[in-house]
Amino acid sequence: MPDLLQNILIILLAVIMTLDVQGIAVMTGFPAIIGLFAGLIMGDMQTAMVIAGTFQLMNLGVAGLGGSSVPDYGLATIIGTFVAVRAGVGTGTALAVGLPVGMLAIQLDVLVKMVNTAFAMKAKEAANAGHFKKMNLWLCVGPMCFALKQIIPTTIMVFFGTDAVELILKVIPKWMTEGLNIAGGMLPVVGVALLLHYMPAKKYLTFLVAGFVFSAYLNLPVLAIGLLGFSAAYFIFNVEMNKAATVTSGTINTQVEGDDYDE
Repeated sequence: MPDLLQNILIILLAVIMTLDVQGIAVMTGFPAIIGLFAGLIMGDMQTAMVIAGTFQLMNLGVAGLGGSSVPDYGLATIIGTFVAVRAGVGTGTALAVGLPVGMLAIQLDVLVKMVNTAFAMKAKEAANAGHFKKMNLWLCVGPMCFALKQIIPTTIMVFFGTDAVELILKVIPKWMTEGLNIAGGMLPVVGVALLLHYMPAKKYLTFLVAGFVFSAYLNLPVLAIGLLGFSAAYFIFNVEMNKAATVTSGTINTQVEGDDYDE
């Protein structure tokens, strides 16, 4: 695939991702899904999924609740994959470049939300005046601002290419790069810990231990463990449904017998 076409598709992917997050939420900005499309565009699925998997683990337990801004790991995945494949650098360097871009998105996200507040007020004024077409136009500006938030950093990275990457790597001190690499190894652990904190891990401790044994001692691949987990979940679901059906049936029979007795 020509480089120019790859550049355009990467930018479009970033735009579609943010519009999807603000709209119908099919991809929802998950790095694992974004990495799949980035890998198809760049022609290196393995590298893309390694980078996407790392950012996905960082993303676990992170949510922008109450309008708060969080790192854009989807954008970081796109930039990291592009840098790794186009510049031919290792995944560690790609993560070190992609992560700051994802962190930069926090500041851009705050700025966009501030600007969109003014547009929301304009839409409200138009609605109060009964100008609904004008209201819809103002409401369309908001998603476009979010798209612009993705276009700017992605375009800079894509069209300035290796020079921009080298400049960033030169500007970033060595201690910061090493710190980012260390953080990249720690954040997935923190993400998993946060996930376990909010999950009923104590209730299903047996399955948690079983998954650890399958992975650490039996060396089963993730797909195999996932299928075993799905089978166990489906079995428990059927058991619970049968219990609920039995209780409901018993309640109905009791009510019927009670009615006959009263008569």
